[in-house]
Amino acid sequence: MSLPVSTYRLQITSAFDLDAAAEVIDYITRLGADWLYLSPLLRAEEGSDHGYDVIDHGTVDPARGGPEALARLSERAVLAGRGILVDIVPNHVGVNTPHSNAWWWDLLRAGQGSRYAEAFDVDWPAGNGRLLLPVLGDGDTEADRLSVVGDELHYYDNRFPIAPGTADDGASAAVVHDRQHYELVNWRRADTDLNYRRFFAVNTLAGVRVEVPWVFDESHREILRWVRSGQVQGLRVDHPDGLADPGGYLDRLHAAMPDGYLLVEKILEGREQLPSSWSTDGTTGYDALADFDRVLVDPAGQGSLDALEAALQAERAGAATATPVSWTELVYSGKRAIADGILQSEVRRLDRLLPDVPDAVDALSELIAWFPVYRSYLPVGRHELDTAVRLARQRRPDLDGTITALLPYLTDPTHPAAVRFQQTSGMVMAKGVEDTAYYRYSRLTSLNEVGADPSEFAVPVDEFHRRQQTRLAVSPASQTTLSTHDTKRGEDVRARISVLAEIPDEWAAVLAELRALAPLGDAPFENLLWQAIVGSWPASTDRLIGYAEKASREANLSTTWTAPNESFENAMRDLVRRLAEPGLLQSTVAAFVDRVQRAGWSNSLALKLIQITAPGVPDVYQGSELWEMSLVDPDNRRPVDYAVRRDYLDRVTDGWLPPIDETGAAKLLVTTRALRLRRDRPELFTRHAPVEAFGPAAAHVVAYDRGGAVAVATRLPDALARTGWGDTTIMLAGHPWQDILTGTRHSGGEVRLTELLARYPVALLVPATTAPEETAQ
Repeated sequence: MSLPVSTYRLQITSAFDLDAAAEVIDYITRLGADWLYLSPLLRAEEGSDHGYDVIDHGTVDPARGGPEALARLSERAVLAGRGILVDIVPNHVGVNTPHSNAWWWDLLRAGQGSRYAEAFDVDWPAGNGRLLLPVLGDGDTEADRLSVVGDELHYYDNRFPIAPGTADDGASAAVVHDRQHYELVNWRRADTDLNYRRFFAVNTLAGVRVEVPWVFDESHREILRWVRSGQVQGLRVDHPDGLADPGGYLDRLHAAMPDGYLLVEKILEGREQLPSSWSTDGTTGYDALADFDRVLVDPAGQGSLDALEAALQAERAGAATATPVSWTELVYSGKRAIADGILQSEVRRLDRLLPDVPDAVDALSELIAWFPVYRSYLPVGRHELDTAVRLARQRRPDLDGTITALLPYLTDPTHPAAVRFQQTSGMVMAKGVEDTAYYRYSRLTSLNEVGADPSEFAVPVDEFHRRQQTRLAVSPASQTTLSTHDTKRGEDVRARISVLAEIPDEWAAVLAELRALAPLGDAPFENLLWQAIVGSWPASTDRLIGYAEKASREANLSTTWTAPNESFENAMRDLVRRLAEPGLLQSTVAAFVDRVQRAGWSNSLALKLIQITAPGVPDVYQGSELWEMSLVDPDNRRPVDYAVRRDYLDRVTDGWLPPIDETGAAKLLVTTRALRLRRDRPELFTRHAPVEAFGPAAAHVVAYDRGGAVAVATRLPDALARTGWGDTTIMLAGHPWQDILTGTRHSGGEVRLTELLARYPVALLVPATTAPEETAQ
């Protein structure tokens, strides 16, 4: 079996198609990455930049280059010695434009008589035999806007099929509509009445039942052709938690590609482990991201930032006294709001599977709100359900009888309610935590990342090493990552924000100034927004407004997606626009950014070195070899300037040691040297052994020996800048070493960090006799 040493993620779009990807293979190869990692390639909704809204499983998207371009890319990858990993989407399809999705169109036309009725997860009885489509606007006369056009029913630009023979008598559009296998309803009814499974709360992404053999076969025929023909060597499975039987799905996929590399986008909570029974090589690395960020966070800042968060939350609530903020309670309230709100239709459907347990919606919502991980995989994960039961009973003793009645059904892996509960708990977790609680909790927002637990403030160095040793032993082929198309903040935004943990009192003072200059009236959100601004500065006005609008609506407090608060949002936009103008607001932000920028850069270089050299398969998200200052999507899918990166790579390869500055070229140096060493010298990366530091600044270094390659990274750089390394040393084997970042040679034994890290805050050492030629000086 072929496994990648590292990957480089490319977002394939109409503007950067497969032929454009082929044009950067030489750059990616020279950078040092092993495999290309591509976003979804199947035909997607017109204009889709992400590709997760597949409308045709039978072909590579023509807008992304089509099958011929994939063949050309594969040929060039083979010649360059690169593999290809492709993102696939088994859980759902795009239905925003029904006429473009043949499966969905036929379902609407023929209803339960359609061949594709079995492919979609529809509760027909709940719609009285019709599929409810939440597309109508508000108002009592919206149905009057329907019109019959040929063999279609139109509503504005929306087109729907007409069942054969149902419009032949010239009846009105309203009457024709009443004869269809679908019913167009007000868009607000999606929250409560929708009767088809979606991806989370996205009405335009309909769930498919890939557990049905023919659905698997037809939705994977083209994908597996890529693998069997040798065009693609690995697959990354998007959102396996949405499937009825993720383990069974992976077994079938693995059987079809036994020699391929197979990853799952699985979010692990806390110390949760991937089910050992799954036929997969590992996860996409969010669990690793959380550890990498936290080993660089100063634990001493927690008390002050906790106090600040408590005061801000008290102000939001109008409370006279600030009390400690409970992340557990924030998660519960966020999840319960989602279960009672935009995903109530999913809970109600679950309730309909339990006719012997009357009025179970409240109890089901409570259990889901307390479920501690995304989902279980019965019989695996039964203890997680037991935890939810215990916590739900504590909070709501009035539901004890109903919960007791539910348990025989929810613990039976074969019962439809147990299957549906497992699928639903993950939806509520994602929407209630990632897309709600993360935007309500502002203590230190670099910790509010996909797959991370914001209540874990920092990871001690010893614990960091233990977790890396566990990863090496348990899942050495799992990806590791720092930035993705789903991260809430780019890696270097988080690296700068983490500096606030070293200077919490300074941040509290600056935040007070900024809030006084541009008040919004929502204290925790202001903290979150100002951290994003400081972290990404100097971001453009349009980018910051886009972030502010999304973040505030996701928080769902001062404004919402469905009922925007115009006065609040106008004030927010005005705040951002004022930042583009000379004045006290701009100068205050610029001065504080100048204060934390160099420490942030140090954190960034440390993050990159740690991620690339730590156990696992490191992925470099497109362009993040320079500073990755993106905010949440779609900001993180902006085009990448490869001309600039080629230029820097040429210069670095020729021996340039760039300064640590706004260009980010120093980060590219770290990236390329580390990637090349991992790819070309895998024998130097066979273990993870901590390298101990001694002396007054020993707490400011994290170092480890990977089996010949030794990584050394600075942590807590702001405080270090005030004290210096002094006589701090690390102990190495007694032979000469060479830092492949700078080419500098060092004697073995006791090595002074003031010398080792004189130029950069990181070093990557190898035995001098085996150092790559390009680093020799």
